[in-house]
Amino acid sequence: MITTEEQNEQALALLEGLMAIKGRTSEQNQILQLLVLLIEKFEQGHYPLEASTPHSRLLHLMEARNLRQSDLVEVIGSKGVTSEVVRGKRAISKNQAKALAEFFHVAPGLFV
Repeated sequence: MITTEEQNEQALALLEGLMAIKGRTSEQNQILQLLVLLIEKFEQGHYPLEASTPHSRLLHLMEARNLRQSDLVEVIGSKGVTSEVVRGKRAISKNQAKALAEFFHVAPGLFV
């Protein structure tokens, strides 16, 4: 069980490390799935989504991972489109939501 921000950050770091492994073993995949569940449970309790928007969720994920707009250009598309999405001037498309979900290891529904 994850009960503190520090534990959550450690779990996120472990998750990212596991995601980077090519050809994970079945045991590593099981650990990865367990970490996702634990992280989701912690974050649902500590970061309720009811008051958030797809844009604010994107900004939160960027802040939590110390990312800048330029870090998302390859994920979202062009510099101009990325700028508009990050500034909230353009809605996140379904394809962008899928790409962002894969990049951040979260459900695409967070961005729709």
